[in-house]
Amino acid sequence: MDSNRALPESDAHGAGLGVPAGLFAALVVAVLALLGIGARYYARGDLNLIHSVLSLFFSINLLVCYWEVCLFFRRDYIERRTGYWRRRRRETGLAPAREFLASRVPLTRLLSPTVWADAWATYAQYDGSYADRGSFGFNVDIGNDFVTPVPTLFLYATYTFDFLPSLYAGILGAMVFWQWIYATSLYCVSFFVAERHTRISRLETFIFVIVINSFWVLCALLGLYVSVRLMMDGNYSVLGY
Repeated sequence: MDSNRALPESDAHGAGLGVPAGLFAALVVAVLALLGIGARYYARGDLNLIHSVLSLFFSINLLVCYWEVCLFFRRDYIERRTGYWRRRRRETGLAPAREFLASRVPLTRLLSPTVWADAWATYAQYDGSYADRGSFGFNVDIGNDFVTPVPTLFLYATYTFDFLPSLYAGILGAMVFWQWIYATSLYCVSFFVAERHTRISRLETFIFVIVINSFWVLCALLGLYVSVRLMMDGNYSVLGY
């Protein structure tokens, strides 16, 4: 099979034994989040809402970081594949994102960078930045991949087991969460300033730009609050410890 193809050009859904792309992504996030939530419960016998929300956020970011690796290393493929999904939408009238998430990924290719590069090729139907390596949207996501995975893992671990002094955890969190707030907010501004919202429907703008990015900003604001409390309180009481 050609390694430069994620799903057959003639059938975006694919065929045969496999797992729907959207289901697999959801399972990865669920497993990563439950590892932290379950570890806390096993170690301390309790649950905490803030810890659970941030565990979910960290898990989503780790998955997105992997997708951003795919964005970087398959950028040529994404630029070509964007045209396929554009034609596919004209021919079928189906939403590219929904069709991709419903497509079945063969079990042997669940971690294939080329498969998950298609997530960006479909998203490029709503924001063409991701098929343009010179755009802010493309490069800010590449930056997230190179900068945040290690801090994300450290914060996830110390929020679960409080192994770092709270001051250090607070400083690290303040830096990373502020970066997420600033970069995400600036991305949204660039989207509207470039008038990309005029090329898609209001519903698509609401779902794929406002809702998704609002979740990112709101979780980062929560994380920033936690970081400030960690520094000021000198302990992990904000997380229920």
